[in-house]
Amino acid sequence: MMNYIKISAACSLLSLAAGCADFLEEDLKSSLAPDNTYTSTLGFEVGSAGLYAIARSEYNTWGESGAFMHNGACAYEVLQISTDICRMGTVRDGSLVPFAELTLNPSTLFVGSYWNWAYNLIASANELLIYSEKNKNWDYPTDKQLYQAEARFFRAYAYRTLVYLYGDVPWVETIQTPFLLSFTRTPKAEVLGHIIDDLEFAKTYLPEDPDAVKEGKLTTWAARHLLSEMYLFRGADGDYRLAEENALDVIGSGHYSLVKARYGKHLDEAGDYFSDMFLENNQNRSAGNTESIWVMQFQYNTVGGGTNSDDWTRRAWNPQYFNIDGFALADSLGGRGLAQIRPLKWWIGVKGTSATTADEAEGYPGIQEGGIFEDGDIRNSEYSIKRNWYYNNPLTPNKLEQKCPITDDTWSQAQLFPALKKFFFGKEENLQLTGSYKDRMKFRLAETYLLLAEAYLRQNMPDKAADAVNEVRRRARVSDVDAADMTMDFLLDERIRELYGEESRRFTLVRTGTLIDRVKKYNPEARDRIKDYHVLWPIPQAIRDANRDVEFPQNPGYDE
Repeated sequence: MMNYIKISAACSLLSLAAGCADFLEEDLKSSLAPDNTYTSTLGFEVGSAGLYAIARSEYNTWGESGAFMHNGACAYEVLQISTDICRMGTVRDGSLVPFAELTLNPSTLFVGSYWNWAYNLIASANELLIYSEKNKNWDYPTDKQLYQAEARFFRAYAYRTLVYLYGDVPWVETIQTPFLLSFTRTPKAEVLGHIIDDLEFAKTYLPEDPDAVKEGKLTTWAARHLLSEMYLFRGADGDYRLAEENALDVIGSGHYSLVKARYGKHLDEAGDYFSDMFLENNQNRSAGNTESIWVMQFQYNTVGGGTNSDDWTRRAWNPQYFNIDGFALADSLGGRGLAQIRPLKWWIGVKGTSATTADEAEGYPGIQEGGIFEDGDIRNSEYSIKRNWYYNNPLTPNKLEQKCPITDDTWSQAQLFPALKKFFFGKEENLQLTGSYKDRMKFRLAETYLLLAEAYLRQNMPDKAADAVNEVRRRARVSDVDAADMTMDFLLDERIRELYGEESRRFTLVRTGTLIDRVKKYNPEARDRIKDYHVLWPIPQAIRDANRDVEFPQNPGYDE
């Protein structure tokens, strides 16, 4: 059962086993294994919870408290670095440098971590699927297909990462006995076909009513959202129409709507309805969030929630303000950050700061003081992007409550720059906490609209693409885009305005075939280094070495 036997749900199964009348018989009921766990609906619920846990570990870091992968800085960051959105901070963590400087090779840490994480999730999903065909003891006739749907969703979700990062990868849908040492690389188009098949099954058998499932559980709408993305990625005949249809299914389901009014547990605080979605306790439907389609559960101090290894996104984006004389760590300033990545000026702008549009931005075409945001864009409000920083350390009373300006120097040194408040998190009792510790909206309706716009663009329907994007823009209180201006570049900019920090930016640029051009245009750190072969990562060398019975080709550009 690998890592997922450690989850708390297992305790319920153990209690039942210990309470039976013949508990003195040595029949291994206190030792969880597939043969004695996958024997009832309860056992499959244990396995299902494990799949969610492994999926969440995509954001893990150092491996504490059951975290699965990485043992490095923050895996999330390598899907942002060397794109068009950010560059590495001054903290030159050895696990990030190869991705910032594009010197990654088959032995680079995170290259292996993502591969191992994905295939661990795939193996766990396959095991559940195998035993679901053997089991005859279900509480309800629909249980079998429900758990199969969850497993197939997660298998598809893991393969999504693999094809984005590595291209052709082995498609595996069973447990190999004996262990196979002769895997071959399945063509990406074929793997995408399997992903789509899994998601079509998942959308058929996952629940339809998001109010009837536990928080964080999948529904048919999560499968349809991901299906829209995967049809876009495959791009075969008819796929763009199918991407459109699945996005429209979610939008027209009647279950979701864009958040356009304040809600939740922070109504007595200053804010706006966009920033409300990113405040603690406001991610789930139970809080009034009508936009969340799938929410990963990371909540602080909650059973099954976050650990010290989970989701370091705040730590990644938040500046090291506490290293400036006059500042002290504070939860109101987002807690402790490391600024391992920092936003590029071209999109976030320098408005309200003392920084210039020159410096690292020199050579950018058409950079504006306000970046890519129109005046009044709610996504750029003070509640979402922090540009005003005030000294707060009572030990320096001569500075207290005075404004500390963001300058080119504080920006380049990663001490102070416009910070993404989406990931702010701090607890007064422990300001050294590393993680964001908030539930994470993985899929939300605004992105569904942007996927729909992408599908329309691919079908040469810029008018309909503009209509889809304008639903998101009107919520943001900005002007409509005209069909004549509705290009892929505009859509990619709009995805930044709406989803900065949330999306895996590398995936978006790879899917749209724009990674190389956008990096060369906007990223001063990577534009002279990036080559065509960097669209894919190398195959981990350990995998090639272990596959000793058959040659396992390396991706071009990475031959050692």
